[in-house]
Amino acid sequence: MDEEKEINTAEQPTEEEQTEAASPEEEAPQEEDVTAKLQKELDEQKDKYLRLMAEYDNYRKRTAKQQLEIRDNAVGDTVLGILAVYDNFARAVETESTDEKYKSGVEMIFKQFTAWLEKMNITLWDPTGEPFDPSTANAVSTIEDAELGENVVAQVYEEGVKLGERVLRYPTVVVANP
Repeated sequence: MDEEKEINTAEQPTEEEQTEAASPEEEAPQEEDVTAKLQKELDEQKDKYLRLMAEYDNYRKRTAKQQLEIRDNAVGDTVLGILAVYDNFARAVETESTDEKYKSGVEMIFKQFTAWLEKMNITLWDPTGEPFDPSTANAVSTIEDAELGENVVAQVYEEGVKLGERVLRYPTVVVANP
């Protein structure tokens, strides 16, 4: 008899099964809710991922820019320290000498020095003969010269120096006919 009872209960659905079987329409909205919830979570994670990638890209660009600025500042500081040596070599090249070997040696060193400056993207500028612009040159004295026009750079004591577009040193000049 116990076996018959088990058979009868096994054949009859439980209340939960009856509820589930009776309402298949209720299952669909629950699945849609789960799908919508999962889609929302996926969209949130995708948004977080895209923001993280954008942050990383900005970080990478910012650090690359900072490294270039640090390099340019280091090169600029180094060049400013060496400019006094360059100026003395320039004066030595212009000086008359009876010893031709000595003179050619100084000229070779000066050419090598100038080539190094060019390699480092250092530009020297000599405004001789150009109109004087107080925003781009330092005037240390004036002279009267009938051959030159008014407010023209007559002589340069020290050349101007640029690193790329950044001015490291403005030229020091003598202005004619102020």
